[in-house]
Amino acid sequence: MARADGRLSHDLLPEERLPQDACGVFGVWAPGEEVAKLTYYGLYALQHRGQEAAGIATSDGQRLVVYKDVGLVSQVFDESALASLQGHLAVGHCRYSTTGRNSWQNAQPTLGGTAEGTVALAHNGNLINTSELRDVLREMLGGDLSRSTGEVGRGNTTDTAIVTGMLTADPDLSLEEAAMRVLPQLRGAFSLVFCDEGTLYAARDPQAVRPLVLGRLERGWVVASETAGLDIVGASVVREVEPGELIAIDHNGLRSRRFAEPAPRRCVFEWVYLARPDTTIAGREVYDSRVEMGRQLAREHPVEADMVMPTPESGTPAAIGYAQESGIPYGQGLVKNAYVGRTFIAPSQTIRQLGIRLKLNPLRDVIKGKRLVVVDDSIVRGNTQRALVRMLREAGAAEVHVRISSPPVRWPCFYGIDFATRAELIATGLEAADICASLRADSLGYISTEGMVAATEQPRSSLCTACFTGDYPIELPREDQLGKDVLELQFPVDTQGADPTDVGTLEVDRAREARDMDNVGVTAGAGGSDAVRRP
Repeated sequence: MARADGRLSHDLLPEERLPQDACGVFGVWAPGEEVAKLTYYGLYALQHRGQEAAGIATSDGQRLVVYKDVGLVSQVFDESALASLQGHLAVGHCRYSTTGRNSWQNAQPTLGGTAEGTVALAHNGNLINTSELRDVLREMLGGDLSRSTGEVGRGNTTDTAIVTGMLTADPDLSLEEAAMRVLPQLRGAFSLVFCDEGTLYAARDPQAVRPLVLGRLERGWVVASETAGLDIVGASVVREVEPGELIAIDHNGLRSRRFAEPAPRRCVFEWVYLARPDTTIAGREVYDSRVEMGRQLAREHPVEADMVMPTPESGTPAAIGYAQESGIPYGQGLVKNAYVGRTFIAPSQTIRQLGIRLKLNPLRDVIKGKRLVVVDDSIVRGNTQRALVRMLREAGAAEVHVRISSPPVRWPCFYGIDFATRAELIATGLEAADICASLRADSLGYISTEGMVAATEQPRSSLCTACFTGDYPIELPREDQLGKDVLELQFPVDTQGADPTDVGTLEVDRAREARDMDNVGVTAGAGGSDAVRRP
């Protein structure tokens, strides 16, 4: 589904915005393999982490080629695009914007040039000291950001472009040595995969906020945001990239360096909602955690009912756990249209007024006359749950009891999830009874923070629970230095009047301009110029 601004959405209501997934990153070093296709399928497995843009960079040891654009992975790439991406190593990215607007200028991997060649970088997470890093980069460039060999100041307004610029600012440093100097300066969440013509790199912030795993192919190595990205290409899981670790992979094998002391504070919301259920994080499979959250929810908030049902699809594992623990039969009360999210066509006002029915329709014979327990993973604004309760009552439900497998969301996230502001969060200043009344449910129960944490089987001290507790493990800067648009005023770009069907051509021209101006050896693919017209 598309929002009015053209941005893809997988929310259940046209005007609702649920927690938006962090980005997905993928990297592969595998001589003799079709690395572009491996990366394509890796990104396909990570599509849930970002639906706004996608890109792949490959290198054959002499030339680095980049192909990227707005759209889903399947919309940006086709056989001819992948055939143009030759080489033995690749870096890929699927984006949801957390710093910098959604535009083709901000698609990743981002590019930069060094004395030795070219750099392509993909980033999952969000930096909280972007303004400070911009000033550092400006100083490194003698006060003029336009001297950067990368995309900074040329339309890219992301924290990723700033990092790429810093990695390539000192001509006397190799990329690896530059990384060892730059990475300790980054604050916030970052799981990075980047490369030059010959080496694949991966790095993870000291708090390990976002997941990043290392895998082994028969003839190479793979790095991905989630283990599901390894599974799809047949790679075996080796281990997680450690907090504060930089990994380099080339013809000499794999080497590891430590750029910061580990202080793990993994995002608990990865287990609650963000990651695929078939992914394993820190030794705990996400599906098992979600089922256990449902069991704990049943222990904490029991109710007499006839059927437990999920809000498709994210509420399904917790609903299974609730049914197992409570002994109440599990059932499907809603049918989801799986194809709505595959279009760029915004619904008309008439269709929009139908709201949640664009994606869900009730099974009336299953629902009618029953006392229902409806399990979902979170409540942000409450609009989706309110519409869902109304739909179920109209379908004949006798009672609707809402159960949520995470605590009330009361604080925004600055580490890679685009949560609403506090003013938009329904739980700000309201107790569960007030929220229940607003939803017009018969009862409402949230899992406790302790119950949620226990289900992950992680120590409480190693998790970030900021969106539930307001306890931010990485100290935040001033409010005016935070937010998605922190760089927009510094690097304004006028894209109005551009033909949206020409985005691929524009991308080629911009990359060529960067190459000609800065001697960056980059060939950029058109990047799915007709993506906005495809179903």
